[in-house]
Amino acid sequence: MMGLWVLGGLIVGSFLSVVVHRLPKMLTQENTLRNGQQANLWWPGSHCPLCESPLRWWDNLPLLGFALQRGQCRRCGGAIAWRYPLLELSTALAWLFCGWQAVGLPNALAWALFSSALLALAWIDWETLYLPAELTQPLLWGGLIAAEFHLTGIALSDALWGAVLGYGVLWVVATGFVLLTGKEGMGAGDFKLLAALGAWLGPLNLLPLLLLASLAGAGVGLCLRARSQLREGGYVPFGPFLAVAGWLIHALGPTGMQRFFWRFLGA
Repeated sequence: MMGLWVLGGLIVGSFLSVVVHRLPKMLTQENTLRNGQQANLWWPGSHCPLCESPLRWWDNLPLLGFALQRGQCRRCGGAIAWRYPLLELSTALAWLFCGWQAVGLPNALAWALFSSALLALAWIDWETLYLPAELTQPLLWGGLIAAEFHLTGIALSDALWGAVLGYGVLWVVATGFVLLTGKEGMGAGDFKLLAALGAWLGPLNLLPLLLLASLAGAGVGLCLRARSQLREGGYVPFGPFLAVAGWLIHALGPTGMQRFFWRFLGA
């Protein structure tokens, strides 16, 4: 049974690779191919992003295709980004974990889809500084629907307030930052992502989530600054840290991070 979860994760991870590569280009109108046609998530079939030559069916096999091509396009010899195997592998591991720890198939599938959406959002935001509403909004609605069907361990009312508070807290912080500095420090995509996480994890996990994400983001930002690898403007995307913190809270269980957080504050 666990092998089926790994296989499902690999297949979904392969599709997520397409989403991560193409969705930002679609949003910025940079999805025009050399023949003048517009690419989308479903068309054309998988191809080399450098020379646009179609891939053979076996080259699309998750992980195996990358190994068979030795990390290079068969036609132009261009390097294939490591994002593809890493995203496929991480999705497979996330699905394996969800299948192992969940109670029942519907519960496992709900959290597996939650994990998949977070992986895609984290990767897109890290590479492009976008958190597409095309992903955050379905994640939000998915959390509310999953709560209604008792798949997340929290009541629908808690999921609703988690979404409201998740959006509102970051909106207040971002608005205050603009008023004080005259600069925009956080995008609306972060508000929507935290709202979605609140719908899945409930309002009581928002404060531990924000603390964990902020500490991790600050640590990574300091490391990048020390290595002179910060982006122009010194900006570090917050979405990936929200996504990772949210997934860790899920992995620890509904109250695991809450207990740790309050013990930490009482230390």
